[in-house]
Amino acid sequence: MEVLMAIEITRTDMSGRELRAAAARTKDAKAARRILAIALVLEGADRKTAAEACGMDRQTLRDWVHRYNAGGIAGLSNRYSAGPTPLLNSEQKAELARMVREGPDLEADGVVRWRCV
Repeated sequence: MEVLMAIEITRTDMSGRELRAAAARTKDAKAARRILAIALVLEGADRKTAAEACGMDRQTLRDWVHRYNAGGIAGLSNRYSAGPTPLLNSEQKAELARMVREGPDLEADGVVRWRCV
């Protein structure tokens, strides 16, 4: 026999109905699925049923509930990395842009055009 533990949603500033309305307004389909799963839990559905209805497993729903409790609806969107630190600072980028615009000097650079080698 399977025993399902309830997950606790500590953020109570929105009801299930308000969450459904927010899901309908969002343009992020993944976030909308997550919002709807949380709305189902708030309305009394067990974790397994809410997760399956929204295309995820119980553990994933649990993780999204923690994110919702911490950050609200904004916490249900994917987080994107800022990416690697640029190798050139702003002065170096400006100098490179100037060099590209001006092109090479045959006498100084020994080439008539810049090439990637």
